[in-house]
Amino acid sequence: MPALKPTRRECLAALAASLLPVALPGMAHAGTPLRIGMIGAGHVGATLGRLWTRAGHQVMFSALDHGEAEKRASAFYPLARAGTVQEAAKFGDAVVLAVPYGALPQLGHTIGSIVGSKPLIDVTNPYGWRDGKIGRLALRNGAGLTTQSLFPAASVVRAFNSEDMTTLAAQTWRTPPRLALPMAGDVIQALYTAGWLIHDAGFDPVMAGPLSTAKLFQPGGPAFEAQMNATDLRHLLGVTANNPVDRALASQFAGGM
Repeated sequence: MPALKPTRRECLAALAASLLPVALPGMAHAGTPLRIGMIGAGHVGATLGRLWTRAGHQVMFSALDHGEAEKRASAFYPLARAGTVQEAAKFGDAVVLAVPYGALPQLGHTIGSIVGSKPLIDVTNPYGWRDGKIGRLALRNGAGLTTQSLFPAASVVRAFNSEDMTTLAAQTWRTPPRLALPMAGDVIQALYTAGWLIHDAGFDPVMAGPLSTAKLFQPGGPAFEAQMNATDLRHLLGVTANNPVDRALASQFAGGM
């Protein structure tokens, strides 16, 4: 008899059971700014950079066109600066991938060793018509697992990809209940960092589960562009807030707001 596939709830429970008690990284505590290495300075990078610098974080933009990175950085001075992709990867306490998905294989070669085991927040979305073979692979196997294979040492978290940047710009810090954004990953400290960045951008983080569950909120998934509050999004994903990451974040938010 073929093995039964685990449910989403079982995947999340397995992740929680596999994690050590939550060791909350000091760099992600309320009021403590992060240094964010932004790989990409287009619409996605600019939108997130604006939200994070507004919250007091420092951002280094990078792009193939250094002039574009400088333009973005000047808009958010003095909390933003421009650099090469290598400099941004080294600068960041967390590194953000904000480029077309088809660029990730080359970036894995270029900055993978610099990123090391840092939180690597993948906000990209794969499309077969644009991103070729790697885009089709990510759509089939899930972008979370595919990105992890390209950055094997990194603490990959999928987040901020479930909604269009225009939606995020319009819905940030809306009157509660706030817009909820799902995240998925396998490293608890990286998930905690991503959760704080979601919060500081003006949204509610929702833990979807391990990286394999990120497929649920990539293009074609049921939670892609769902535009829901946290309660409704958890219902759609089949999860609850009773997991180490969501519990720890809720406790810190309550103490830091």
